[in-house]
Amino acid sequence: MLAQQRQQAILERVRSNGGVRVADLVRELGVSDMTIRRDLEVLAERGLLEKVHGGATALGPGSTEEPGFTAKSARQQPEKQAIARRAAQLVRPGTAVALSAGTTTWALAHHLIAVPELTVITNSIPVADVFHRNPRADRTVVLTGGVRTPSDALVGPVAVAAIRRLHVDTLFLGVHGMSVRAGFTTPNLLESETDRELVSAAGRLVVPADHTKWNTVGISTIAELSEADLVISDAGLPEDARTELADRAGELIIAEEGTL
Repeated sequence: MLAQQRQQAILERVRSNGGVRVADLVRELGVSDMTIRRDLEVLAERGLLEKVHGGATALGPGSTEEPGFTAKSARQQPEKQAIARRAAQLVRPGTAVALSAGTTTWALAHHLIAVPELTVITNSIPVADVFHRNPRADRTVVLTGGVRTPSDALVGPVAVAAIRRLHVDTLFLGVHGMSVRAGFTTPNLLESETDRELVSAAGRLVVPADHTKWNTVGISTIAELSEADLVISDAGLPEDARTELADRAGELIIAEEGTL
């Protein structure tokens, strides 16, 4: 494979998945670590991707850019599944949980369908649909209502009013980005208001967020890093992010792919 063909293949992988790891590219393309790193340098210099520790990511979106649910669900699937499996271990039968909108919380919903006597509050149409398609007589699902966003969240005054008098044991908060400066963020102003109401309703805040969310900043802050009781991420999370989250959030867990 010529260098130009290899670089195009790398770029397509970044655009499809949101990011790549050097080790994965070495294995898939059958070239050396140094060759892949040179390819990433070339692509970064051309402004086509952003180099990060151990790999590369797609260029960060603008603070108000909001990808649709389908586009986001195709990104970082192994990482999201690992995070979802680990998050599901936190849910006990007979409890009340809230799942905000997001593709990682949607993945989590699939791991919760067998939990008995569960009450679920959500402002996510896809999350509610997971439970609707897998009914249990001992489960209660409350869909908030509201105005639908591109990411299939229900937001705005109707959603806020529905959540305001509710109380849940744990909130699993899907986020667009997280950073030291901005905290946990979203590109949608109405969604941030709705998510803040969910945070207020929860006894425990858990943020399941893959490594590509680090240093991505949406226009509106939902919560500060210090408000999270637990952040669950994946092995691609860089060391500086691990240090910051471990220091600022209550606890950081790294979910390994392929583990139960």
